[in-house]
Amino acid sequence: MAGARAAEELAMDLDELKELRRLAKRPHVLSLISSEIRNLEKLSNEASSVPQVPTPISTAPKAVPNPALSYATLATFSWDQDSDKVKIYLSLEGVDQEKMETDFKQMSVDVKFHGVHGKNYRFSVPKLNKEIVPERCKVMVKPTRVVLTLPKASQGNWLNLHYKEDKFKPSVDKEKDPMAGIMDLMKNMYEDGDDEMKRTIAKAWSDSRSGKVADPLKGYP
Repeated sequence: MAGARAAEELAMDLDELKELRRLAKRPHVLSLISSEIRNLEKLSNEASSVPQVPTPISTAPKAVPNPALSYATLATFSWDQDSDKVKIYLSLEGVDQEKMETDFKQMSVDVKFHGVHGKNYRFSVPKLNKEIVPERCKVMVKPTRVVLTLPKASQGNWLNLHYKEDKFKPSVDKEKDPMAGIMDLMKNMYEDGDDEMKRTIAKAWSDSRSGKVADPLKGYP
């Protein structure tokens, strides 16, 4: 770079001296200017004959930013629904919609918020109660909250936002005692049932232990 700058300055000096020589009238002045022009032209030729050394390119490895980000979990939220859609309300201020990352799938929701007052936040439902329509999901950012709208794949009422196993469905495990699943079913029905159901199950259990009824559920309506 320094050599190129020196050559440019020489060229500019030569141009000015040639302009002065064109304007000069007295022989003595013309001779002095011509002599200086020759000296500069000699220097310019010498400079141009020196091979240019390319600027070295650094081959040192560049620092790669760590892609792993830490997130604070948004565990507190509210939700409501109608027959067609579910709405989730997240209390979060200062959200920039351009810095959001959303991942809607048929049975899951994952939304990441970056750079909110210097922190990253994440809201996730790994398994929804029922299927949604991912391509129709919407996000609305408001000053103090974020609203997620999840269209339902089929109309109906959801008992929960998160998927839960049906407690009244006995588990099937061939390695266990065949009666174990029925016992678990009776236990769940007793815990969640009303007084009448509890009395009926208690009687069936008592009869089965005394040998009056072979099947604990026999006689249950």
